[in-house]
Amino acid sequence: MLKHSLIAMAALGLITVSANADKVVDINAKVADTARIDKEDLGNKKVVTEEMLGLRKTTLFDENVKPAKGKFDSKAPGVANRFQRAYVNAPPMIPHSTEGLLPITKDNNQCLGCHMPEAAKSVGATPIPASHFTDYRPTTVYKNGELVKEGKVVGMKGDLGNTSDIILAKSKKLDKLYAGRFNCSQCHAPQADVDVAVANTFQPDGLTGDLKSHSNLVDVMNQGVK
Repeated sequence: MLKHSLIAMAALGLITVSANADKVVDINAKVADTARIDKEDLGNKKVVTEEMLGLRKTTLFDENVKPAKGKFDSKAPGVANRFQRAYVNAPPMIPHSTEGLLPITKDNNQCLGCHMPEAAKSVGATPIPASHFTDYRPTTVYKNGELVKEGKVVGMKGDLGNTSDIILAKSKKLDKLYAGRFNCSQCHAPQADVDVAVANTFQPDGLTGDLKSHSNLVDVMNQGVK
């Protein structure tokens, strides 16, 4: 009941930014610990035992291996710390409980109550970025018996031999959430509290400042294309 009450209050603007709103937690720090990485680096070992091989970390003759059981017991919306992104513009993990919020349907998307830009600031939520209010798909119509994309006829006798010949479609800024971004859980997922099998040596480039918790994808979408 508490979680649902917080969601309703946030949607109505009855709660303000929590003390955790500005705190961003690096959930990868523990698994990227240099001591653990050195310990698991088999290339520097003189002897590699069966227990070191693979992801099971047990003898190859032991078939009584159970999968790790994750806990999804995150705090309620409005009081949970945000998670640092895995890399620049990575879809952020959901840091709070999703109890009662999923599945998202065309008639019920409770994420919008807190994360729409006009509501996010007052409740300390991460606002939906500008890229989600932009349509990047090429304008496609069927006209006079011909397929027309971005104003060009597609076909052997047309302006484009193939639909993939369009290098860059004209982006269209919308005054509402783009339908292709409506299903939040298609890219965003809750984080389970579980021990990972191996250390993580991945180091993201440029993940500093606001980029740890915000997106600038709309500004760099066409890098390398134009």
